[in-house]
Amino acid sequence: MTAILRILVCWMKKINIDRFLDRLEMTKPVILRTMQNCHSEEHSDVRISINKDILKLAIPSILANITVPIVGMVDIAVAGHLDANAATMIGGIAIGSMLFDLLYWNFGFLRVGTGGLAAQAFGRGDRRECARILARAVGIALACALVLIAIQWLFVRAAFLVVDCTPQVRELASRYFFIRIWAAPATLGLMAFKGWFIGMQDSVSPMAVDLTVNGMNVLMSFVLALGVGAYEGMGFAGIAAGTVVAQYSGLLVALALLIGRYWKNTVSVLPMADIREVFKGGETRRFFVMNADLFVRSLCFIAIYIGFTVISARYGDLLLAVSSIMMKLLMIFSYFTDGFAYAGEAMTGKYIGAKDETMLRQTVRWTFVWSMGIALIFIGIYHFAGVPLLRMMTSDVAVVEASREYLPWLLLMPVIGCAAFTWDGIYIGATASKAIRNSMLWAVVGFAGVWFVGIALLGHFGSETSARYGYIAMHILMGAYFAHLLARTLYLSARYRKIVHL
Repeated sequence: MTAILRILVCWMKKINIDRFLDRLEMTKPVILRTMQNCHSEEHSDVRISINKDILKLAIPSILANITVPIVGMVDIAVAGHLDANAATMIGGIAIGSMLFDLLYWNFGFLRVGTGGLAAQAFGRGDRRECARILARAVGIALACALVLIAIQWLFVRAAFLVVDCTPQVRELASRYFFIRIWAAPATLGLMAFKGWFIGMQDSVSPMAVDLTVNGMNVLMSFVLALGVGAYEGMGFAGIAAGTVVAQYSGLLVALALLIGRYWKNTVSVLPMADIREVFKGGETRRFFVMNADLFVRSLCFIAIYIGFTVISARYGDLLLAVSSIMMKLLMIFSYFTDGFAYAGEAMTGKYIGAKDETMLRQTVRWTFVWSMGIALIFIGIYHFAGVPLLRMMTSDVAVVEASREYLPWLLLMPVIGCAAFTWDGIYIGATASKAIRNSMLWAVVGFAGVWFVGIALLGHFGSETSARYGYIAMHILMGAYFAHLLARTLYLSARYRKIVHL
């Protein structure tokens, strides 16, 4: 050891230390540039990784979501081409569907709450908790479905105390409801499965389920309503029966995917003895606390979307048909941007669970970039293809001509709706249920404020007996709908930094 020290001392005496330090100082800029390049390359790698993950989650969801408005269009198209008054048939579908919206939106927490909790458990690497979350959600879904079937007659009677429509539309809507209600166990169960699959960073499985449901819905609605070959069809009732067949087909596919993809690495991790404890403990309390906030959110959605249909129904079957078609067209955009909202939901939850603040912020940033891109594309689609889309929905010339007046509203949907839908996904992933609830409370205020002020001004300056009164009222109603989107966007944007963090 002494010999080694002597050699080192002699070597240090021979070299010029000052010269060495000068050269080190000269190389400092090079070192700094190299470090910056490495940081830039690392940042680029993160950006590429984030965008790959976003697209991997978003594209399957978009492909599945594309079929959702097609189902609604097909239902309306089938009703509009039956041998009866098209406006009345379309109105029956609109009110019947609205009744299910009134029911099922109350249980939106089965998808929303399950997705956020599953994503965070996945980010922590806790597969056992992932399995517990699914078991809890599916159990609650089936219990709720049985209650809905039991109260179906009472619900319809109560609903039509509020919903104002013609007797013909009421009779058709009731017939539709009493058939489709038997799909409740499958419908609510699929909400739980879809949320869980997304939380597990898997958008392929819900895509397979949605494509099955929507494809079967289109096929069976045509076959059961219009008939094929020697089979003459059930007429209007076949549209509802087709939905029932489709929902149970989707549930079978979801169960098959669960067994095939998750049995070994997730489901089997949960011992049978633990299933009895699924509805006990702190996580269960957290689930139900979240659900209380999300239930209020659902009620707010109902107040707005059902209010939209109920208000339009006051102005006759023609404007009810117009409002139904316009809402379907407005929702086409949301089904595309929802794909990126789902991606934001899954990845936000994952990185919060993994406690990775950098990747969390990058996820939010790039989710918005992609959503804004979709918005620009749809501005062009609505501008150039508005009338052809109307003609796809119905062959009734009166309905098409009445709807043309409202086409400019379609151009506002991508501009105002993009941020609202994207923020929803991010906040859901963060399980920020109180902020989501509050944003919808403000949305109701915005919707109601614009509608009541607008209709009061219309009543002051115009006459209800005027031929244009109903058409102007529909413009006010469209403005109220967009006011609710704007309120959601402003509130969630303002609260983002304080709420979505580790």
